[in-house]
Amino acid sequence: MLQLRAESLADTHAIAAAVAETARSGDIIVLAGEMGAGKTAFAQGFGAALGVVEPITSPTFTLVHSYECGRLTLHHADLYRLDRLSEVADLALAELADFDGIVLVEWGDVADGSFGDHLAVRLVADDPAEPDARDIELTAAGAAWASRWSRLATSLERFAC
Repeated sequence: MLQLRAESLADTHAIAAAVAETARSGDIIVLAGEMGAGKTAFAQGFGAALGVVEPITSPTFTLVHSYECGRLTLHHADLYRLDRLSEVADLALAELADFDGIVLVEWGDVADGSFGDHLAVRLVADDPAEPDARDIELTAAGAAWASRWSRLATSLERFAC
């Protein structure tokens, strides 16, 4: 587990960029946190690092937005409005990852056990005096991130708590 501190929106984007640089086709990244914790901001930094030039917005009502990034496709999903795990299964997120894609899943913690190997990113913004600051916890579930973990940790050392 990596415990990180982002003092600003730029820091959140930098952390997301480091994760994006370590990510590879087939990855699922689960974004968790309360409303306003920075899940979409993380997705924006992640997408920018992959070369997405169009605005990245939360797909709350469309459920999934896809962005071509040259070598792969970034699929950005939002499970906030889904009530049942069967609805999550209907989105076929694992299949999107299988075809040269990376999937970011906002509110993905509601279906965390259904994703297999993935990286969990929990964002917490709990200080009203510092609205852009947040604590970010990265946890790998499964073996997919094991070979990349030390490289990721090294690239994020300046944000470690």
